[in-house]
This record gives sequence, structure tokens and C-alpha cells, in this order.
Amino acid sequence: QVQLVESGGGLVQAGGSLRLSCAASGRTFSSYAMGWFRQAPGKEREFVAAITWSGGNTYYTDSVKGRFTISRDNAKNTVYLQMNSLKPEDTAVYYCAASGGNWYRKFVNNDADYWGQGTQVTVSS
Repeated sequence: QVQLVESGGGLVQAGGSLRLSCAASGRTFSSYAMGWFRQAPGKEREFVAAITWSGGNTYYTDSVKGRFTISRDNAKNTVYLQMNSLKPEDTAVYYCAASGGNWYRKFVNNDADYWGQGTQVTVSS
């Protein structure tokens, strides 16, 4: 069992930055791939970024490449999402996720092993 607690969401103007944090507990954090997803009002949940257990590989959806950076600190059991050059279309509830085996398939299918409660990010014009 893994519990994920998110923080760092808020309201910013377009062009601004936010840093989301996700603290994990209950299992060996370094054994899990971690990801960020988001869901805008009236839309389906969307994959945003992922990072492997070692931090050696990262993945991003095209719409955030060059603007968002995912990272992890296994010593602190924490994963981060640095969001720069924010746009109004980035407005969504952002969810932290964790998966063990077959993590890629699970993330693609929005079927991660564990989910955080979500944190609201609102970007104004």
C-alpha cells in the first residue's frame, strides 16, 4: 500500500510557474515509477509526465515538453513537477500516481496502482 500526498497547486497568471510535490509513504518509494496526470473540467484524465524508479528516464506528453520537468528525490520519497510558462489550457486538477510492474501499460490506460487526491492548478489569462 502506497499513500500519496500532493501539494503546491494554486492560481497563477499565464507565463508563471508552479512546483508540485508528491510525498509517498507506505512502501519502498524507489521501487515505483511515478507519474503526473491531469483532468480539466469536462475532459478525460490525461497523462502529463512520468519518471522511472531510478530517475534515469523521463516521459512527457507533447503539450508540456520544454515547459514541465518531472524529477524525484528517493531519499525524501518525493516526486516533483516543475511547471514553467504556464498556459490557461494547463488549468486542471493534477494527480500524482505510482505503479510497480508493467507501469507503462498502467499509465497509458489510466490504471496506476496508486493515486493521490489531486491538487487544483488554475492559470488565468
